[in-house]
Parts: sequence; C-alpha cells; structure tokens
Amino acid sequence: MTTTELSPDTASTAALRPTAAAERPARRSLRTPALGLIVVFITQLMLVVDASIVNVALPDIQKELHFSPTDLSWVVTAYALAFAGLILLSGKIGSIVGARLALMVGVGLFIVASAIGGFAPNPEILVAARVLQGIGAAIAAPSTLVLLVANTTEGASRARAMSLFVLAAGSGGAIGLILGGFLTTSFGWEWVMFVNVPIGILIIAGAALFLRETERVPARLDLGGAAVSTVGMVGLVYGFTRAASHGWTDVQVLVSFSVAVVALVSLIFIERRHVSPVVQLHFFSRMRTATPLLGMLLVPAGMFGFFYFAALFTQNVLGFDPLGTGLALLPFVAAMLITNEIAPRVILPRFGEKVVGVVGLSGMVVGLVWLGQMNSASTFFSGILGPAIVLGISAGLTFAPLTSIAMDQAPKDEVSAASSLLQGMQQLGGSVGVAVLTTVFIAVTAISGEARGISTSLLIGAAFPAAALVLFAIWGRRIPVRADGTDDSAAPVVMH
Repeated sequence: MTTTELSPDTASTAALRPTAAAERPARRSLRTPALGLIVVFITQLMLVVDASIVNVALPDIQKELHFSPTDLSWVVTAYALAFAGLILLSGKIGSIVGARLALMVGVGLFIVASAIGGFAPNPEILVAARVLQGIGAAIAAPSTLVLLVANTTEGASRARAMSLFVLAAGSGGAIGLILGGFLTTSFGWEWVMFVNVPIGILIIAGAALFLRETERVPARLDLGGAAVSTVGMVGLVYGFTRAASHGWTDVQVLVSFSVAVVALVSLIFIERRHVSPVVQLHFFSRMRTATPLLGMLLVPAGMFGFFYFAALFTQNVLGFDPLGTGLALLPFVAAMLITNEIAPRVILPRFGEKVVGVVGLSGMVVGLVWLGQMNSASTFFSGILGPAIVLGISAGLTFAPLTSIAMDQAPKDEVSAASSLLQGMQQLGGSVGVAVLTTVFIAVTAISGEARGISTSLLIGAAFPAAALVLFAIWGRRIPVRADGTDDSAAPVVMH
C-alpha cells in the first residue's frame, strides 16, 4: 500500500508535447480523448490491483507450490524490490523514449511475466515472474500521469481526469482484494496472474490507437546508481529473509548484509559524481527534508506486514476462503479511501501537515498493537474488524501529509526525482518490513504456534510507524499557505 503524488514524472514540460512523428496518432486521439484516458485509467487500475490481488492468494500459493513459510514472503518482496530498484530510473527512460512507448513496453513485460507466473510449476519460477512484473510495472507506472496530462487540456477537463485517476487508483485496493478472492476461490490462485494478460493486451492496443506520444527529451541515465541501489536493497532483504530460517550467524546472511553496506557506500560516491543521479543525496542532507522520505520507508514496512499477515491469519487460523479474506479486509480499504479523500481537501488545510501526520502515525501504532492481541480464539469481529478500521483511517491521515511535505520541499526541477524516490522508498520499506517480520514470525511460530507468530509479528510491526512518529513529531512541519490562500497540502494523493 503506497502513495504517489499527482505530478507528471518528468523533469521537463517539453515532454508533454506531442512529437512531430506522432502527429497522426495525436490527431486521432484528439477525436477520441475519452478512449485515451480510459487506457490510462485501466493501466493505473491494473498496477494498483496487482499490489493487493496476490496477498489474498498467498495461502493457496504456499500449499500448491510448496513454499516454505520463509520463502513465501518473496512473492511479495520480489515484486516490490524490482519496482523500487527501477522506479528511480524509469521516469527518465520514459522521457527518453516517449511516455507512450514506455507504457506499452512496461505493460508488455508485465503481462508476459503474469503468464509465466500463472504457469509457474515451482516457487523459483513464480518469484522470477514477480521480479519481471515489478520491472514492467516500474517502467509503465511513471508514464500514466505524463500521458494523462499530455492528452488533456488544462482546466476543467484535466481536473475531471485527475479525479477519475484518483478514483481508479484508490479503488484498486478494494477491487484487488475482492477479485483476488473470487478468482482464487473459483478458478485457482493462477488466475490472479492470468487476469492481467487480456487486460494488458487491451491496454497496449488502446495506447497505440488512442494516446499521443510525448516529446523525447535527451537525458543521461544513472545506470550505475540504479544497479548499486538495487543490489543493496536485494542484499538487505535477502539477509533478513534468510536469517529467519538459518540464523543470524549464517555465512550467506553475513555476506548479504556486507554487500548491502558496501552497495550503500558505493551509491553515495556514485551519486556525488553523476550529473543526473537517481538518488538526490541532498534530500537526505538534513533531518527536516529526510523525515518525510524516511516516514515513507517506515510506514509501508508496517502496512505491508498488516496485509501479509492478515491474509495468513484469516485463512490459516480463522478458516476463511480467499474471497472471505478479501471481504474481511474491505473495512480497512473503505476507511482509508474515505479518509484519503477528505484529508487533503478538508483536514490538512485546517490542522496542518504536522498535526495530521502525528495523529495518523499514532493511529497506526494503536491499530497494529491492537492486532497484536489476536490469538487462536479470536474471531473476525473481536480480532480484526476494529484494528482494520483504525489502520484504514490512520493510513488516510498519514500518507497525505508525508507526500505533501516531500513534494513541497523538492525544487521545481527535481519534482520528478522526488516522486520516483518517494515511490522507491515505499516499495523498499514494504520489502524490508515483510522480511523483518517474517523473521519474527518463523521464530515465534516454532515455539508458540502460527496464531501467536502472526500476532507477535504485527505487534513488532508497530515499531515501524512508532519510529516514524518520533521523527515526524520532531521534524515534521506545516506547509506555509501561499499568497493566493492555497497550499500544496491540497494536492491529491493516490493510494496504491
């Protein structure tokens, strides 16, 4: 569950103009602007749905492909790591080759990976497919808003398109839960992968017919920075995951953490020298500017853990089928959507980002601690419903101020870099969170059983938003109101 600021993921407004070579598609798309926007909305919806649709199928995937409890976490983290590793680079790729082409290539890779995943005969093939899905999603994701802006005119029509875009992204979580539960229960877990294939084919065809290409802008790619950052993230997550089953003194665990440290140090040196780094180090030069980014690392660490372990608890402990799990998590999604819709327009302007963020982070801590009280005798109503609603409201209150502050403090020529970094931090945080909490889960389950392992993991997971709460309480701020009476807190936020 992540957020994305609604700003075009390109550093140059020139990239929003149609190219001369794309003049014919431009004229065609102008005659059918609604069809082009539908393509954008469906693309965004597909990418958001995939973030939740797999969670519901995890217990069935574990049983049929014989995943170990430790390795099962890679179904989630492999996708998130690939997304996080490439999203820092993919916005620039889109500006170089054109946003429409980047979207088509990304979606093409995504549907090929989905087909491979659906036919996967073993855990290794499925995890590899999830990596490819993450790469495809990272290539396509930054182009959605760029194409929305390029294929609308400024004013009321663009505002309506933005509202529909937010609706598509916001509803994706709920759709993913219900669709994933229905497909898994009715046809098998494979269909949470296969469903992307026909949708993706329609997206590619629609993009070719109804979307106009954006102007290509030359840029230098920081391949070294992207590669080193990805190696570091994989090393960190692999170390935590392997430690769950092999202990902290295992040679591969120690090597993985060592590689992560070396990669991080190397990243600093590479980024200092590159003219267009994937990671703008000055964002982390002061705690005031680093805090919202660190918050976006810590908050998803707890929220990914909630979805991961809630799916295991409802099916393995409560005995729900996948569709029941999807319906059980809808109160969280509903509470989040309602709050996320109200917060940027009503709550933030009145109370400010710091107050709202502190309240939201406090609610996350309370919700996860509350979930940590579950046991084998808990029911949906006594163990999950209340905490899920609290977590949903808290997520809606938290992501908006963190996103607003992070984007507000970015220089105008670095909005694209800030947006990509924000998304990368979210995915990395989710991966690390699941890896760390899986370590706790395996250790406690071996002694006290699965129900206690899940509840303890969620209880420990509260430490992530608690750390973000401390940082935000100290260094969070309110965005100053501009001369026209508005502030950037009113910018809409998309919940992924």
